[in-house]
Amino acid sequence: MDSRNDEEALLVSASGEDRKLRGGKSYTRDVHILSISFLLIFLAYGAAQNLETTVNKDLGTISLGILYVSFMFCSMVASLVVRLMGSKNALVLGTTGYWLFVAANLKPSWFTMVPASLYLGFAASIIWVGQGTYLTSIARSHAKDHGLHEGSVIGVFNGEFWAMFACHQLFGNLITLALLKDGKEGSTSGTTLLMLVFLFSMTLGTILMFFIRKIDGEDGKEPVGSPVGLVDSLISLPRMIITPLLDIRMLLIVPLLAYSGLQQAFVWAEFTKEIVTPAIGVSGVGGAMAVYGALDAVCSMTAGRFTSGLSSITFIVSGGAVAQASVFLWLLLGYRQTSGVLGTAYPLIMAAILGIGDGILNTQISALLALLFKHDTEGAFAQLKVWQSAAIAIVFFLSPYISLQAMLIVMLVMICVSLLSFLFLALKVENVFTHDE
Repeated sequence: MDSRNDEEALLVSASGEDRKLRGGKSYTRDVHILSISFLLIFLAYGAAQNLETTVNKDLGTISLGILYVSFMFCSMVASLVVRLMGSKNALVLGTTGYWLFVAANLKPSWFTMVPASLYLGFAASIIWVGQGTYLTSIARSHAKDHGLHEGSVIGVFNGEFWAMFACHQLFGNLITLALLKDGKEGSTSGTTLLMLVFLFSMTLGTILMFFIRKIDGEDGKEPVGSPVGLVDSLISLPRMIITPLLDIRMLLIVPLLAYSGLQQAFVWAEFTKEIVTPAIGVSGVGGAMAVYGALDAVCSMTAGRFTSGLSSITFIVSGGAVAQASVFLWLLLGYRQTSGVLGTAYPLIMAAILGIGDGILNTQISALLALLFKHDTEGAFAQLKVWQSAAIAIVFFLSPYISLQAMLIVMLVMICVSLLSFLFLALKVENVFTHDE
């Protein structure tokens, strides 16, 4: 009996020593670094994307369309690339695409923008699959090392990341306003200075990315150049793409994934052009997007704190869907452009509500995929980016040819389909999910 007690004491002691050696407390440090790195990169890219159609006209619009088509197709193989490289290496490599895209804007032409857009599609696919995989893995490790509820830790980590990420709209637009305050956003000198500032911000973000730690166990993966690992992975590629779609849970989530891309593209392509600009002018777009980003950030952090499992995710997502649906119904049935204070306030209120919905979708979809697809995290996040980017590309290509009313009807239909599908999923898997926890 004493021998058994001694054995258990040794096991507990070894477990405690192992936790110390793994430095569980520093996983929060990795979340901070990852979040700040993405903020520095995307405050530059997001603001540059907002200016594409203004500064580069048709070249900018076509470049964005090419980018998201490339993003969609590359996302199909992104899980393979991330598995071969490891999520940290994928994150570092992914930053180069954003850097090159902004650099191409220093001398925009078909010969610089099109190749940069194609490469960014690849880089974006691996950085986002890498981000989802990395954040989920360190959240699980943190929960395990500290004896915490896994769902809650995933929610908190995603909340912090998406809150910081959402701030890129706020800071990026403020920098743009400061450097182009004379309103000459098309002037060569002003745009060049802006892009140079953006490149400096991106360089800092890329350097920071080197300081996140590798996930435990990634060092044991097949090297990128290993013939056996590479050949086996290529042979299994079709199965990796198709298998997630054979899971009824993924099929039920797909409408929500597609809608999350649609609502983002609606804000970028339709809301700013058809609602904000006529009401408060081109100069008001930056302010509206800043409000959108600020509420997105606050809601991301708040929603992440309240995430604990499938039930909480279902409740929070439903609230976000209803909030965004109210804006679409308002625009479709009751909104009329007015002058004065209300004319300025209405677009800003709508931007705030849309930002709240986006913050909810970002945190809750990431947490949902992390909790339901523990054994294929890369594949799940690859599906997220396939459907998001496909929806965004469709909006960019169709935007010039359909009316605002038609787009609003599409948004309402999609939000109904995605919410009903998601609620059906929640009812079907809640018992299984609870046992799994």
